[in-house]
Amino acid sequence: MSSRSTRTTRTARIARNAETAPAQGGAGERPASGADVVVVGAGPTGLLLAGDLAAAGVRVVLLERRSLESNLSRAIAVHARTLEVLDMRGIAEDLLATGEFIPTLRVIGAPLELFRLPTRFAGVLMTPQYETERVLEARAVRLGADIRYGAEAVALRRHGDGVELDVRTDAGAETVRAGYAVGADGVRSMVRQALGLPFPGRSVLRSVMLADVRLRSAPAHSPIAASARAGIAFIASLGDGWYRVIAWDRDRQPPVDTPVGLEEIRTVTRGAFGTDFGMHDARWTSRFHSDERQAPHYRVGRVFLAGDAAHVHSPAGGMGMNTGLQDAANLGWKLAAAVQGRAGAALLDSYEAERHPVGKLVLRLSGAILRGAVIRPAALRAARAAAIDIAMRAEPVRRRAAMAVSGIGVGYPAPPGAHPLTGRRAPDLPLAGGGTGAGDAGEGGEGKEPTRLYEAMRDGGFVRVVPRAHGGGDDGAGDLSAVRTTVRRADAAPTTLLVRPDGYVAWASDRPDPAGLRAALAALTGSAG
Repeated sequence: MSSRSTRTTRTARIARNAETAPAQGGAGERPASGADVVVVGAGPTGLLLAGDLAAAGVRVVLLERRSLESNLSRAIAVHARTLEVLDMRGIAEDLLATGEFIPTLRVIGAPLELFRLPTRFAGVLMTPQYETERVLEARAVRLGADIRYGAEAVALRRHGDGVELDVRTDAGAETVRAGYAVGADGVRSMVRQALGLPFPGRSVLRSVMLADVRLRSAPAHSPIAASARAGIAFIASLGDGWYRVIAWDRDRQPPVDTPVGLEEIRTVTRGAFGTDFGMHDARWTSRFHSDERQAPHYRVGRVFLAGDAAHVHSPAGGMGMNTGLQDAANLGWKLAAAVQGRAGAALLDSYEAERHPVGKLVLRLSGAILRGAVIRPAALRAARAAAIDIAMRAEPVRRRAAMAVSGIGVGYPAPPGAHPLTGRRAPDLPLAGGGTGAGDAGEGGEGKEPTRLYEAMRDGGFVRVVPRAHGGGDDGAGDLSAVRTTVRRADAAPTTLLVRPDGYVAWASDRPDPAGLRAALAALTGSAG
């Protein structure tokens, strides 16, 4: 879908919202409206979260101050774990069709062999952020999320049983009340500021230039990156003949609102690569400051932070947007459970406990890549590149690096004495027939029996994976109504898994253990079934 058609669609939706809005009260103020959850910010993080909440039957309002599609297209990398998350929702293939899938990510001095990852998505997808937003928005709207463009949240108040947000629109002022609020509203988050949370960190690169261009002679590999005396340059194919160029001039860093000239980008690119590849026809240019910051808390009572409102990273490795999307995947099912009375404070607290360390890890990893690239002395840059080359010759080092950058290696803490798989990413296991429950009849499904685990997860609930030899029935576990689907694994492993809606193992056992399964469900849902 083109930018123009997306803008037209959103304009039409805004008009429909205005026609169906409640009648205005006096002084241009609309009556208060309610929701279970209000999400602020319709970037990728907010859109995924709103879709997940709507899929779970939660009344969700998504507020976005932009009236039309933004031409901001900073994030382009969609990593393997994010594609798995989208596959669990039946929309990965839609996004894959929009860009170029690349098996090796060439960060400065160290190619990451993503094609070796243990996943169906062994690589990284390069696609403009607006394509990711388009796919996520279509899903959220289809599932019933109330997305309000041209609605700027300007204040937030917390009460014992909920929150209120003051919203400014072209039609006047409005108050939105909800049980919970999530700030997915970016680095200058109003929600975070309303909570009084600091955002410690610093700007690591100033006046980074971006452009989407055509090239007369394409690089031999994509993406490519280089660091030189002139600065840093990065080029990645977006498909359809377009390339994203990121450039930073070591000696010239004007204010972020200074227009970008294509010749500026050509100069830095030539300094880094020895050629500018004949770049021309820039369809979009921009500048931004690259910050490294993280909020000390992701939850304050009934208010949560996710994505760039909670953490911002350098663009090195392309991990920022992916981290935010996985924040949303972690938070959505927990919020839905709380709204529906199936979970309490402990489950909501686990969002910060699990995701804050991941944000910290990404800050360290992306920061290390970037700081190595901006070393000024050429001798030090060469020494660093040689050291990385030596380290990356070891297969375990290559594997750990690829697992970390892709998100495949991310796991969560497990209770003492838990099975080794607990807290780890659930692989997309092949399944045998004979499962029970919704199967693939949820999102993206057509009622057919799932053949792999991620298809079975499209209904959005807990999935129990039992051994192939499982005889059926509840095997003494009792009422398992909290488990949406039970499936049989196709391999010969004896392990039973309880998989969370976000694709992580909540509990596992290598032998029948109905009491253990009941206890795990009770801890996650507040009941045994």
